[in-house]
Amino acid sequence: MKNKEKELEMFSFDEIKDEFIGEVGTVKRTLYEQELQMEILGDLIKKVRLERNMTQEELGKLIGVQRAQISKLENNTTNVTVETILRVFSALKAKVNFNVEILNSNVKIAG
Repeated sequence: MKNKEKELEMFSFDEIKDEFIGEVGTVKRTLYEQELQMEILGDLIKKVRLERNMTQEELGKLIGVQRAQISKLENNTTNVTVETILRVFSALKAKVNFNVEILNSNVKIAG
């Protein structure tokens, strides 16, 4: 009896997300992508804070919030405003750039 090797089918990460989370543009996929971005932002805040040798309490004092709020930001357990993000990174002496991509849009400037 011959052993036949089964050839594994390969999938990209995007194909897996499409299958199990939903295709780009669906509500479920959009929420997933937003949550992922907030998690990355929280991780970035923590990383920069630690590189600056600051405690959560010290960062909180710089922007006028309690240590618990910084913890929530870092652990993605709260909604956060753009103003708060800018204040946090300003206190961490980090420059923030936003990239806004308008999908499926034909925006025209009057002319």
